[in-house]
Order: sequence, then C-alpha cells, then structure tokens
Amino acid sequence: MEKKQFQAESKRLMDLMINSIYTHKEIFLRELISNASDAEDKLAYRALTDSSITTSRSDLKITLIPDKDARTLTVSDNGIGMTREELESNLGTIAKSGSLQFKQELGDKKDDVDVIGQFGVGFYSAFMVADDVKVISRAWGSEEAFLWQSAGTDGYTITPCEKNAPGTDIIMHIKENAEDEDYSQYLERSRLQMLIKKYSDYIRYPIVMEVEDYRQKEKPADAGDDYKREWVTVLEWKSLNSMVPLWQRPKAEVKNEEYNAFYKEKFADWEDPLSVVHLSAEGQVEYKALLYVPAKTPYDFYTREYEKGLQLYSSGVLIMDKCGDLLPDHFRFVKGVVDSPDFSLNISREVLQHDNQLKIIARNLEKKIKAELLRLQKEDREKYETFWKAFGVQLKYGVVADYGRNKDMLKELLLFWSSKEGANTTLAAYKDRMPEEQPFVYYACGESAEKIAKLPQVERILDKGYEILYCTEDVDDFVMKALEELDGKKFKSVSDEDALPQTDEEKQAAKEQSEQAAPVLTAVKEVLGEKIKEARLSSILKSAAVCLTADGPVSLEMEKYMAKVEGSMPMRAERVLELNAGSAPYAALQKAVEADDKDTVEKYTKLLYGQALLMAGLPLEDPSEYAQLVCSLMV
Repeated sequence: MEKKQFQAESKRLMDLMINSIYTHKEIFLRELISNASDAEDKLAYRALTDSSITTSRSDLKITLIPDKDARTLTVSDNGIGMTREELESNLGTIAKSGSLQFKQELGDKKDDVDVIGQFGVGFYSAFMVADDVKVISRAWGSEEAFLWQSAGTDGYTITPCEKNAPGTDIIMHIKENAEDEDYSQYLERSRLQMLIKKYSDYIRYPIVMEVEDYRQKEKPADAGDDYKREWVTVLEWKSLNSMVPLWQRPKAEVKNEEYNAFYKEKFADWEDPLSVVHLSAEGQVEYKALLYVPAKTPYDFYTREYEKGLQLYSSGVLIMDKCGDLLPDHFRFVKGVVDSPDFSLNISREVLQHDNQLKIIARNLEKKIKAELLRLQKEDREKYETFWKAFGVQLKYGVVADYGRNKDMLKELLLFWSSKEGANTTLAAYKDRMPEEQPFVYYACGESAEKIAKLPQVERILDKGYEILYCTEDVDDFVMKALEELDGKKFKSVSDEDALPQTDEEKQAAKEQSEQAAPVLTAVKEVLGEKIKEARLSSILKSAAVCLTADGPVSLEMEKYMAKVEGSMPMRAERVLELNAGSAPYAALQKAVEADDKDTVEKYTKLLYGQALLMAGLPLEDPSEYAQLVCSLMV
C-alpha cells in the first residue's frame, strides 16, 4: 500500500496547523462537529431535489464514542459521506474546503443552506490531540467505503473498507499524557459534555453520546423491611446540545421566563436582568442578537480584571466568549450573544478579522442599547433608577472618555439629583423647568446632596428660584466640563465668580467695594501666602462669611478626585478665599486690620481659611492649630 504525501508544502503546513493556528487544543472537537454538521446539511439539501434520498432532517445526528481502553474518540455523522476522490481532494490537500466548494456550486442559492466550514483546515486540528487519525467514509448512493489514515506529517493512505451505512466516522487515537498536557481529558464523558455545551450547543442536529446516569436497583421480591435501596451506574444515549438557540426563535414565541432562565444559566447570575433586547437584522449585514442589562454591578466591574464583551457565534458555533469590539466602553455592562454568518473569521475561527461588518453591527447594537435604556427611563422609571444606581457612573465615564466624543449620544441617559425635585432628574426635564431668564444650568459638587445643600455658594442661587443639579460622584465635575452646554445654556458651577451675572452698576459697586477692602485682602494674602492664589470679596455669598473656590481649569473637586486616584495631590487647584463683606466675621477682621493688630488678623484669617477648607470638603492642614484657635475664642 503506497503512502501518499500531502500536497501544498504539506509537512510545514501540517506542523503549523498542529502547533500554531489554534490557541486551545480543545477547539478540535468544535471543528470536527462543525464539519459533521456540514455533512448533514449537504445531505439534507440534496434530499430536497433527489427523491432517492429518503432520510429526513429528523434522522440526522452526530455521535460521540469515547473508549478509554482503546484510547480512541470517535466522531460520527450520517450525512453525505465522501467518495475516494473526495477523501483524496478534501483531506489530502490542506486548506481545500469541501464546504466552501459546496457553497460556491450553489451560486445564488447559497443562502438556502448554512454550512459552517470555509477554510478546509478544521479537520487537521484533530492532530493536536491525536497521534493517529482514521476516517471511514461512505458516500450517499455508493456501496463502497474507504479508509483514510494518517499519523500526521508523514502522509496518508486510502484503502477500501466496509461500512454499513453512508456517513463518516473520524476515529482519533488520543495521545499519551505529557508532563504539561492532559490528553486523557478528551476521553472523559463529563469533559466532552462540557465542551459540547461550550462550543457546539446550537449545532442544529442532535449530538448524542452515552452518558452516565444513576438508577435504583429493583427491590428483590424476597427482601425484608430492612432492605436498603442500592444505586447503580448506567450508560444511556442522550442528546448533549440544545440545537435551537433562544435568539433564533421568533421574539413573539419566547416567554420572559425563558429569557431570564437563559441569562442566569449563560452568565452565572442569580438575579433576573432588568431588561432584554432581542433583535434580528437583515440587509447589509445579517445577524441576530440577544442583549441583557444586568440588575446589579458585578463585583469586579470597576477593576482591571473585568473583561467586557458579547459572546460571538457564527451560524450557532461559539467563536469568542467575549468579543469586546462589539461593545463600546460606556455600555460595557451589557451581557449577551451575537450570531451572524457574515463575520469574517480568521483561519482558526477563534478571532475576528476586523472588517466593516463588525463595525456595522457594533454601531447598530450601540443604538439599540441606548434606545432600550431610554425606553426604561420613560416607561419604567423604577427599573431605570435601579440601573442608574448600578451603572450610572459608567455612563458618566463614557461622557468624559475620548475627549467627550460620546457626550452627545449619552447625555440623554444621564441623571442628576435636583434641588427642586428632591429626586433624580434628566437634563431634558431640568431644561423644561428652567425659567426663561435663568442664565445658566447650575450645578454644585460634593459628597452628598445633604452636604451640597449646605454649601454657602448654593444659597444665593436657590434664593433666585433657580434649580441646581447636585453632583455627588467624583467624575461629575469632569462631566459638566465635557458637556459644556445644554441647548445653548452653559453649565455653570455655583462656585464660579460669575455664577450670577452682574449689571454694570453692580460691577461698578463691587469694584469700589474691593478697592476699599484692599488692605483687608492684602493682609489675608500675607498671612496665607502660597496656600491661596488670591483673597477677594465674594459675589456669590449671602449669609456665610467665607468660602473656597478655584481659578483656572482645575477645580477643587478635580483636586480631590486626583488625590484619591493618585494617592497624593499632584494636581492642585489655584485656591481663592472668598470673603463676604456683609458678614460680622469680615467686620471683625477689618477692625483688626485697621487697628494694625497683626496677631488678631492672623488668628481670624486662619480661622476663616480653616472654615472654608472644611466646607469645601478638604482636609485641614494643621488640625491641632485650628482647634486651639477655636478654643481661644472661648477665653
């Protein structure tokens, strides 16, 4: 018997196949089952036009037979089978795809059948786990069967053999275990079940195998009352795959309970999702998707270990467990699956080639996710509030990311606490409530709504009847600066010097007052030195004596945020101490300045600065000194 050599620089290519193309050896089972499914599809398609074929789709199946004693794993199908010439062509020439040729021969009818293979390399993945592979095949309509056999790069043989029925058997002799490789796992029924569930659960034909089950022995007729039931292990043929995935079924036929059960099983969550998006798209790109919005934040969501992405299927075969390119970062919390026959896969079918189809699907999914969140916001506010509590911060990060590139797309989804409503509000609702004369969209930052409401800068804004957005997240100040404006109205911090625009007369009066206060402001600056950029009379305070604000691009909130992130204070705001000229503490400070009482001026200045730091949520630079100053007032 002559041993034939593989074609197409076969030895080098075979070595590449075995050692380099596939990332995980377990992929071999997915590839062989996909090939078997293609063989079943070809027979089912031929049966439509060939009356001699009496086999129906319900008769087709794929069979797994592990044999630990012989150390073999057999994958069988009762599909179209192969002639000697087809064995020679398909298996003797690496990268020759019979499935691809079949699709090409169909021409305009290629969409009528959904064969999976296209590269002609999947079969050779068997050599990653096997040191000898036998293929016994009998073509439909033929009485002849042939055995193709190879141990890898040394070539192959084809000899006549016997086979009772059409179809193909692939018999792999599994390699012996190595120091760093457990090949015996591919003979374990539980492991095979897991791999089928992971990669081939939605192959359209039953994948059957004898699996272990436990049964009680029948009670003997002469057994007494003290008889104890005995259990025995039996092997039963069972289907290992679900076959029809949930996303392939018409939406109207799927119950909410089925959506929830699928989510819990697939994504290991104990709680029902907040929302489900089930969609099917045709046209430029064909795909189906099933997307879920979780109810709670995963424990590792805000860590570097968290990996975003959707499960990616191609014609029901798992390609990637987490395809990050299908989700933007701002929607990284979404779980789900996407299935499309149009994906351009690489030769191993483990990763995608980055192409236009992928980008189109990603853009469409982003729009669908946003639309669903807006629907929840308007139709089921309670659910949206739950979502916001879990993932609102992520949307805010999305506004800030990439220099605000996504701000216009995301701003409709944002919620902020309203000083007027005492609840979360959208920006659109805030805008609808704005008095016509209100010059800005006002916001204030702090640790909580309760603390923000007590800020001295807030008082005058509220007295005007203007609504303030209370920003309690570290990222909020960055968000407001990224948004810039809302329908022509600029976002304005209540701490900004021009938060309440002044008339020309008011500006002139303020200028004159500042000139008169120059000795006081100079004295304050001399005491505090580099701690502040400037001391000035405030235009935003009403009853409070003092507050701390910032000049320049870095706000006090940004300073606090960076201190948390970096663990120090690498980014420092240019602090401004604002004094209320109409307050009693200012009058006392002015009196001390006019009396040239330097000790009292220093004491009062440090007290006022300490108060400003505390109200701004910043740490005292010397708590002991501040405590002594406060106590001195009691003497």
